[in-house]
Amino acid sequence: MSQRVLITAGASGIGKEIASAYAAIGAQVCVCDINERAMESAARDVPGLKTIVCDVSKRDDIERMVATSAKALGGLDVLVNNAGIAGQTAPVEESDPDQWEAVMKVDVLGTFNVTRHSIPHLKKSAAGSIVIMSSLGGRFGYPNRSAYCTAKMGLIGFAKTLSRELGQFNIRVNAIAPGAVAGDRIERVLQGRASTEHKTLEEERAAAMNLQSLKRFVDPKDIAALILFLTSDAGKSISGQVLPIDNDAQSSSAGDLHPRALPEPDVSLSTHPAPIAQPGTP
Repeated sequence: MSQRVLITAGASGIGKEIASAYAAIGAQVCVCDINERAMESAARDVPGLKTIVCDVSKRDDIERMVATSAKALGGLDVLVNNAGIAGQTAPVEESDPDQWEAVMKVDVLGTFNVTRHSIPHLKKSAAGSIVIMSSLGGRFGYPNRSAYCTAKMGLIGFAKTLSRELGQFNIRVNAIAPGAVAGDRIERVLQGRASTEHKTLEEERAAAMNLQSLKRFVDPKDIAALILFLTSDAGKSISGQVLPIDNDAQSSSAGDLHPRALPEPDVSLSTHPAPIAQPGTP
């Protein structure tokens, strides 16, 4: 029987890559997103993809979305919590409390509520699996990114707690922690920093690469492949783990993570409009 998969923020970016990878192996896939146009495009590109509009900052939206998705799929075997926003880049004392709250509402409470409503369906699966998208910033922290890093660290704690609660139901729970992900967004971030600091794009890219032993950005397809492995039978003994996928940026010490040197991870933003996010923030 093919897997039945629900992916939040699945209409573009990393989420769409994950959806495409599952569809390619014959899984039944439903994605939720706030961006209707992006979902229409994804439905054209990914064969058999089911889509549903959802704002993961709204509990009523989430309850409806999970129920509708599980019904459309005939159940649920895999939940990929991919939704998140990046929030503000600023020192703590200059941070906007409203922006902090927005990040927590989407990244933490959104993940909590999607998971809470999905668990009853996953308990009916023979081999349920949950993957939560954390970040390199959730393992080490980034200067001036307090809301984002706090949220991503919180998600690691949530994943580890869930794994202890749900193991008795044969539900595995893991978090993954991507570093800087290749794509247009990272290029825009680097270009913005180059302009601000009067440097060239090449200089900014070199500074980012200096923090990694593997001199490349993470391929979104590799993130999708890791998630497919974790939720497959090959990953049946893996639970409660945080798996980095960061080209060995994890080997950098905390002191090396200069706020202007390390590109923010290419997290998915398409699940929430985030009108209060600063321009150029991934």
